[in-house]
Amino acid sequence: MKISQLKAKDYSVVVGKNSISSLSSEIKSHCPKCKKIAVFFDKKIPKKFLTKIKKNLKKYKIFVFLVSPSEKIKNFNYSSSLIDKLLKLNFNRADLIIGVGGGIVGDMSGFIASIYKRGINFINLPSTLLAQVDSCIGGKTGVNSKYGKNLIGSFYNPKVVISDTEFLRSLPRREIICGYAEILKHAVIHDKVFFNFLKKNTKNILSLKNKVLTKSIIKSCKIKLNFTEKDFKEKGLRMKLNFGHTFAHALEIKNKYSNRLNHGEAVLVGMFIAIKISKFKNLCTESTYNQIEDLYNKNLLLKNFNKYLNKNEILKSIKFMKNDKKKDDERVSFIFLKNIGKTTLPGKYKYKINQVEKLIKKLF
Repeated sequence: MKISQLKAKDYSVVVGKNSISSLSSEIKSHCPKCKKIAVFFDKKIPKKFLTKIKKNLKKYKIFVFLVSPSEKIKNFNYSSSLIDKLLKLNFNRADLIIGVGGGIVGDMSGFIASIYKRGINFINLPSTLLAQVDSCIGGKTGVNSKYGKNLIGSFYNPKVVISDTEFLRSLPRREIICGYAEILKHAVIHDKVFFNFLKKNTKNILSLKNKVLTKSIIKSCKIKLNFTEKDFKEKGLRMKLNFGHTFAHALEIKNKYSNRLNHGEAVLVGMFIAIKISKFKNLCTESTYNQIEDLYNKNLLLKNFNKYLNKNEILKSIKFMKNDKKKDDERVSFIFLKNIGKTTLPGKYKYKINQVEKLIKKLF
């Protein structure tokens, strides 16, 4: 399978089957003085991938840290404990951290890399579809607080992202749907042609058919890079990527980051709420709403999660928006849909918590 490479401003993204094989050459190119490598490895990933990685790193001194991919350990205390271990091992800024896992491991690994001795080399090997199309792009790193998700963090780009599609073969369908949520979001907010491609190919993407899967990952990364390259620190344009996420994060907090509702599933629910509000406020047409609803229904994207579209469930989650990163003064900022491929401008729609509650009561 051909390996594709996208060039971002400060790093590259390598996508394809067995792209792990490029790891050694990428380290030699980007981290020429590296002697030690800390591998933060998601313990749920099959160990054959760790074996492959080690084979690529024979000339380096490797330290493997097995990490549980749980939102409950994605916090400052756990990150600090890993930093202490790196300090005891005398890692310096010329050395390297490699994060191997989904968004949780990637976010935390990047965060540790960004603050360890004010910045150490970092390479991201995302192992889930969600991480490959979303969290690995754009330089956001972070950990959770008891007050909300990713409230402690930084902007810090990796030296390279290597997205090996072979990782995805080990994932349950539920995890694939989580990643598809972000692929769909990128199409809905930015690219009508890509959305039409998804209408025809979603079943093949969810079945991990190589050609359409790789094309979708690359296209999704390109769309996200379009926003993040122009607005790295999320001052304006990049906020469009938060479409559906305000409700999603609130639902996740309300459910205590449990596996009852994973992040991608929360995004699917959050986007659907945002699209319903868009139609209710006459920002998008009935036709636009119907096209998206039809894609959801045909592919059973909300199967087992319709209960989160219950009015009472949504109302119970709204109070958790008070610590949302997108909150400005006493109001929370929302992105709504105008048409497939076009959203409202960031900052145009802001509501106080009680106003959001009134809106949900009218809509559901």
